[in-house]
Order: sequence, then C-alpha cells, then structure tokens
Amino acid sequence: MGFLRFIRRYNYPFKDKTRNRAYLIQHIQRRGFSKEQVFKGDDAVLPVLIIGAGPVGLVLSILLTKLGINCTVLERNKAFSKHPQAHFINNRSMEIFCKIDGLVEEIQRSQPPVDLWRKFVYCTSLSGSILGSVDHIQPQDLEHVVSPVSVAHFSQYKLTMLLLKQLENLGFQTCAPESSEGNKQFRDKKILMGHECVSIDTSNDFITVTASSVNNGKQVEKNIRCNILIGADGAGSTVRKHVGIDMRGEKDLQKLVSIHFLSKRLGQFLLKENPGMLFFIFNTEAIGVLVAHDLRQGEFVLQIPFYPPQQTIEDFSPKACEKLISKLVGREFGDVDVIDIKPWIMHAEVAERFVCCGNRIILAGDAAHRFPPAGGFGMNTGIQDAHNLAWKVASVIKGIAPTSMLNTYDMERRPISVFNTRLSLENYRAAMSVPATLGLNPTVANTVHKVIINGVGSILPSGLQRLALDGIFAIGRAQLSESVLNESNPLGSSRLAKLRHIFEEGKSLQLQFPAEDLGFRYLQGAIMPESSDVESSPQVPTGRRRDYIPSAQPGCRLPHIFVRVNRLSKEMVSTHDLVSGDKVEFVLIIAPVKESYHLAREAFKVAEERQVCLKVCVFWSTDSGVGLDKGSKEALSPWKNYADVDEVCSTTANWWDMCNMTNRGAILVRPDEHIAWRTISGLAGDPRAEMQRVFSSILRAH
Repeated sequence: MGFLRFIRRYNYPFKDKTRNRAYLIQHIQRRGFSKEQVFKGDDAVLPVLIIGAGPVGLVLSILLTKLGINCTVLERNKAFSKHPQAHFINNRSMEIFCKIDGLVEEIQRSQPPVDLWRKFVYCTSLSGSILGSVDHIQPQDLEHVVSPVSVAHFSQYKLTMLLLKQLENLGFQTCAPESSEGNKQFRDKKILMGHECVSIDTSNDFITVTASSVNNGKQVEKNIRCNILIGADGAGSTVRKHVGIDMRGEKDLQKLVSIHFLSKRLGQFLLKENPGMLFFIFNTEAIGVLVAHDLRQGEFVLQIPFYPPQQTIEDFSPKACEKLISKLVGREFGDVDVIDIKPWIMHAEVAERFVCCGNRIILAGDAAHRFPPAGGFGMNTGIQDAHNLAWKVASVIKGIAPTSMLNTYDMERRPISVFNTRLSLENYRAAMSVPATLGLNPTVANTVHKVIINGVGSILPSGLQRLALDGIFAIGRAQLSESVLNESNPLGSSRLAKLRHIFEEGKSLQLQFPAEDLGFRYLQGAIMPESSDVESSPQVPTGRRRDYIPSAQPGCRLPHIFVRVNRLSKEMVSTHDLVSGDKVEFVLIIAPVKESYHLAREAFKVAEERQVCLKVCVFWSTDSGVGLDKGSKEALSPWKNYADVDEVCSTTANWWDMCNMTNRGAILVRPDEHIAWRTISGLAGDPRAEMQRVFSSILRAH
C-alpha cells in the first residue's frame, strides 16, 4: 500500500509557466467535444490519427484495429530505423502481446536462448579480468507461475518489423510520400512515411493536422482531419510541443554516444567464453557499456559517455569507433562493421499531463515520459500506455462512453509513469555505484565537465579545454590499472571487496522488477476503489528486485492461473485469455453460488441497457466441482455469453484464496485485464443497483 501513497504524493498538478500558455490550453479545452458527444463516423474525418510509427504507435494501431476502430499512422522518417535501441520486453508487455495473433510465438522463436543473455558482466575488457557478474533470471521467472509468458530479449527494430507484418495482415499499407494521391489515403488503414506534423488546429469540432512531406522533390502540405489525435512520436514529440505541454523531472542526466556495430567473430568469442546481455567495461584506455543484442548474429551497441562541446560527434568516426571497440574488447577481431553512430541525452521526465484539448489530444510512450534506460521501462511503459488507451478510445468512438472517459487514461497512466521514473532513476544510480566503487564517480566526472564549460576552464581556448578534460579523465582511469586493482594492493583489495558486496546484495543495476512490472495498481480512473483501502507509510523505490504478490484489488492486473474453459478440453489457458482482445468486453468472474448467479443476471441486464458487452466466467474449483457437468446454463438463462471455467490443480492456492476473497465474491475485469470492481464476500444490497453504479462510474456516465 506504500506504493499507492507514493504515486499520490508525486502526482501533483503542474501549472504552465506563463499565463498566456495557460489561457491557450484552457481555450482549446473549452472548444473540445461535449461530454455526451458520440462520434458519427464521417469518412472525411479519421476516427483516430496516430503520430509516430515506433513500437507504441504500431501496437496502439493494432489494438485499435482489432477492436474495430480505423486509424492512420504518420511517421516523419522515410524509413524505419535499424538501430536496435530498446531490447528488453518485460512480463506485462509480453502479456499484452499475447493479444496480438502469433506475436509472442514469433518473438520467442527469434530471440536468442535465455542462457545467452541472462547475465550482466563487469570486466576490465572482454578478454581481460572479470570483476563480477550477476544472473538476472531466477528459476521462477521461467515457470509461468505469476505470468503465462516469460520476459524476452528482442531488439526494437526486429519488433517493429513483426508489428508491421501484423498490420499488413490487418489490411494496412505502408506508403512513401511519392505514392500518395490526393487525400483518399487518409481515409484508409495507412502508415504514411516521410510525413511530419507541422501544425495542429483544434478550432473546429474535429482536429486538423497539417502534415508536410517531400513529393518528387517538392515540399507538400496536406490537412488531415481526425476526431482523436494521439502523439506517440518519441522523446522530442512535435505533438507535445504544438499543444504546449511541458516535461517535468531531471533533465540531462548524461550525454552518450550509441555505436551500433556488427562483429560475428566477437559474438562467437563471447558465446564460447562468457555470454551475457550487458558488459560493463572499465579500463585505463576507455569506459563503456556493450549491449549484446544477439551474440549469434554478432550484433552489438556500445554506449560511450559523451562530453560536448569539448568532444564532438565528428570525433566518433567509424575508424575512431573501431579503435575504441578494440580498446574495450582487449583485442582486434578484424570484422568490426560500424553501422550507425548516434548521440543521445538521458532524461528522467514526465509530461505535466497526458490528455488535453477537450480530451481529444493524447500523449503516449516517450512523448509522455522519458526514462533512463536502466530496467527497460521506456518502451514497456509505452506499450502499457497503448493497452490502457485502446479500449477507452474504442469505447468513446463506439458511443459506449463519453469523451470524459479518455481523461481516465491520464489519471491512471501518469502516476505509473511518475513512479517508473523514480524507479528507473534508482536503478540508474545503482548502476553508477559500480564505477563509483572503482574510484570513477560519474557525478564527479560531470561536475568536472561543468567546471571546464562554465567555471575557470571556460577562459581557456577550446583546444586546451579538450586537453584538460582528456587529462583529468585519464588520471581517473589510471585507478583501473592492474597495479591498483588487485588483491595485493590494499586500496584495490578494498574496492574489489565492496564491489562483490554490491553484486551479492543486489545493489547493482537490475533487469527485472516483477513487483512493479506486474503489480502496479491504478488508484483512480475507470475503477471502483474500495472504501477499505488503507494507506501505509510511503514506499520509495529502491531499485532492487521485489517479487510480485497477486492481488485482486480494483486497479490491479488480473492475477494469472491456468484454467480450462471446457472440462472436456485438455488445453490450458491463462485467466488473461478469458478477456477478449477483439472487442470491448468486460468479464465478470463468479463462483457457482446462487447469490453470484443472481448478481450475474443483473449485471447482464445493466450491460444490455448500456450497450456494453459482458461475459460471465464461472470458476469451478476442485471443491465445487459437483454440478460442473450440468454447468451454468440453467442458472444464467436466457443469457448465453458465459463460460464454465475449471481451475487446473496446482501447488498454488485456489483462485479465491489467491485473491484473498471468498467464493461468494465477484470480480469485474476491464478489457485491458485490470480489475474494475470487486466484492470480497458477496453483496449486502441490491445487485442491480450496484451494477448500475459500477458501470456508470467506470464508463464515466454519471
């Protein structure tokens, strides 16, 4: 419960910097849709326009399309990047991918075997001394006890290709600017490459986006009208800038250069000697982190600290990068092929709001939050944004809920983003504890750099500034020499002992956070909070791994167990599979108890009145199996959208015990597999009135 206090504590409202901007945003919001408006489906106005064809934008377009909502995607780049970028897919994101036909199987088939990436290795070079290693995969991570699917190590550009394949199967076309004719492409399922959003007009009942592209050498601008605009266009989001939403948090934590290269010989060497996912390398000549995206293919990304303006990106030519790689590897392999070199800046920031302009413009993914890469929260949080958003957008477009429903996206996802920002910061600081223990405190390095830029060093010519910076850093790296860093040297021995303690105590960089990946909870939004919720003292993220504890409290992800939907079937499915990915459908879970059947019938009536799709799942445990052969047909007649679910025997507690409920309780699950409402041990009042209250609150239809 401390987690709940924490995100409330940090989810404070932000104000715009200037009165003019505040006035502009308020004016735009007043011109938004009324709460009761339902979208009419005018074919000249797109229901949804998504800016950004990264993983978040593509996942969102897939989920919306599966829910029956047409959308178009604009991407400013003319081609998809082959830079690997993100590569760790956590449990919750993999669970979401289970809703996309065959995607999980493709990832599992294509990713490297887990034994090749389960470790982080700390060393003086890839062919030198090993300072330590940490195995981040525990046995339970592969046993599918808390989740039906395991985490994955799969490069972002490869994931993008699989998502494009999924969209192609759904009828999407990827179009270059030259292939567009008139405006008709904006009415269909398209991914429009080379189109940049240059302006946004919200002065009408629809949003007009002006998109600029180069067609046959000429700059062309076209207007695209849409009902809902979603900015999933990355950390430098143009959508966010156009609507004047600021970021809040810690800026410019670290500047780095990312070097993407191939070397099959290096890959084969590490496969044989010491396979791992990340290699933290510290020696007298260079410092860097090597990300092994695929050892079998020899695909790597090297992250190097970057200190402009004394250093420039021109200093990192392909030849210079090859020399740098050799220094960190400790030998030359002769087949290093530098593919791409990119500078980037690490931030820890969250947008001051995710929804604006009358709930018509929404931010998702890196456009809404920018994290340090430690722990892989960036892409994963964005994918979970998309999952939260898809069913809500579909509910509004279909007329199931008013546009105010979209504000619950901000209410739910922004606090999670704030918490994940803090957690990724703690994990980043844990990563920095290793070089600090070796005498290379990154904070000191950044302070020295600032002194050279802004302090006494600023009076020196740029060339002397560069020499001073290189000299100071060389002195620092000298502490990594074998004469210092060995057991015979008292200082080196002490540092190595402290390093071992950091690894043994789990105080270094962590890969997995099951308690946060699976156990995050929405406190307000499209849920019915419990009056019994009691807050404890605030729990601040520590950056250490904690195990996930299943919970059926409103706002939590539905716990996973394996069940059989048909007792005659041998196929086992997860409780998550009871929730459809192809329609906006709520699921009511009950036991075969008279009072619960009555509740289910009343829920069916209320759902029918509100034109909401509802399925009832009746859980038969081993001690309630009598009568399963007859099932629930008679008890739920005339409604047919139900399933009798047989719990599969396991070493874990039965379903209701795991949920800390009695079998007279009930759970209402949202289309995104989060719990909207529950009663722990039956209702004391009128079930029909309760169901009316529940659906009114969840769908914001007060």
